[in-house]
Amino acid sequence: MSSKKDWFTDWFNTKYYHILYQHRDDYEAQVFMSNLVNYLELPKGASVLDLACGKGRHSIYLNSLGYNITGADLSINSIKHASESKNDSLNFIVQDMRLPFPLKTDAIFNLFTSFGYFADDKEDIRVIENIKNSLNQDGVAVIDYLNVVKTIDKLVPDETILLDDIEFHITKEVKNDFIIKKIEFTVEEKYHCYYERVKCLDLARFKKIIETAGLQITETFGDYNLHAFDKNNSNRLILIIKA
Repeated sequence: MSSKKDWFTDWFNTKYYHILYQHRDDYEAQVFMSNLVNYLELPKGASVLDLACGKGRHSIYLNSLGYNITGADLSINSIKHASESKNDSLNFIVQDMRLPFPLKTDAIFNLFTSFGYFADDKEDIRVIENIKNSLNQDGVAVIDYLNVVKTIDKLVPDETILLDDIEFHITKEVKNDFIIKKIEFTVEEKYHCYYERVKCLDLARFKKIIETAGLQITETFGDYNLHAFDKNNSNRLILIIKA
């Protein structure tokens, strides 16, 4: 059983995390990446850091489009899996986003709500500072986050999901400035309990954090087809960030 502190350290490294989220839409992710690099007019051969890359689904597709990709994630297991796809222009590293990144790059993508894990806003600011310090001149960063306003409004407090003969019981609540998902299941008579905690960051709070770190939001989108952001109706909050 894991604690609520640094939930991502334990949960992301388990095979059960990948079982629960095995049905993520790869086609949707590829559409997003294609739309994004076209909007950014990112030239072929540009370097991109996929920050918190997981098993590398975005990294691998971006590399297929002709970009030099480094995927970075805290999960050793995820990086081990992703590294099976590495090549001369696709590399993966284990990296805590709170620590300085060991490279300079043209673009940094932080995708699929891989931000807002930390209780202290100072750590969020540190992540943005690390992004700023790793961008080449005229570089761009992108943060793809859930739209907390709609997410909270549509929150499903209790559900059960059956996957690979595992019954995941999931409860959700908003508490102490976080959207908290509790995940419970039993495998081979052993009880497991994990948490996901994502901070309630709306556009105004993101703006404050990003500007404190010395960057600015230049554009916002509300979905992976890059439609305008609507705080009440958009599923995502996608931020384009520059110096």
